[in-house]
Amino acid sequence: MVELKTDAALDAMRVAGRVVADALEAARAAAAPGVRLRDLDEVARTVLREAGADSPFLGYRPSFAPTPFPAVLCVSVNDAIVHGIPDGTRLRDGDLVSVDCGALVDGWAGDAALSFTVGTARPEDQRLMDTTRRALEAGIAAAVVGARIGDIAHAIGSIGRAAGYGIPEDFGGHGIGRQMHEDPSVPNEGRPRRGMILRHGLVLAIEPMFLAGGKDDYYAAGDGWTLRTTDTSRAAHFEHTVAVTNEGPRVLTRA
Repeated sequence: MVELKTDAALDAMRVAGRVVADALEAARAAAAPGVRLRDLDEVARTVLREAGADSPFLGYRPSFAPTPFPAVLCVSVNDAIVHGIPDGTRLRDGDLVSVDCGALVDGWAGDAALSFTVGTARPEDQRLMDTTRRALEAGIAAAVVGARIGDIAHAIGSIGRAAGYGIPEDFGGHGIGRQMHEDPSVPNEGRPRRGMILRHGLVLAIEPMFLAGGKDDYYAAGDGWTLRTTDTSRAAHFEHTVAVTNEGPRVLTRA
């Protein structure tokens, strides 16, 4: 069931979105060679706690997961696409890191992600991140009243494919509101003018993820959560929570 949010609800979700933005920026600022992945999670926990926010990630257990997620932050490094568990692994110069975070404030959710390089970026990693970020912005621009879900999917996918990147088929964006994951699903590839019509008050988490090797294949690592590229190529992931409004797309998770 798709729920359209009131303008007051969008304002409330913006509060949660700011917390998410702050947590992601704090994690990025803390990332440096030698820092453990779990240290980034502790940074995000502090931001959420000081804001009076809860985490929709911590303890989350969808049908595919063997165990509840143990952190407030997903930290996916290099060939990890999404859902990386922050552990004792230490960051190294040149690592490509994707961090994904959610927050719950007064019963409303926000969800966003970003990718960055620790230390010196390889040119190919910078291109991958820039392209994925550009696809996110194209998806946001397509999230207008009267458009369709397929328009968002097409905007994202056409940029990824033109750059020669892979797109994991079974993972993409989603509705968001009282719950972190709500209807509808938002694929990262599709045909324009297909799917549900977008209306004022619809809130979507739009999240392209591209694989540098050009293949779409991935596998679940031994922890049952982390998704990795089968060819060991690197991945990037960007996400914003976006409200469809009569005034145009409203990004609720920008800083």
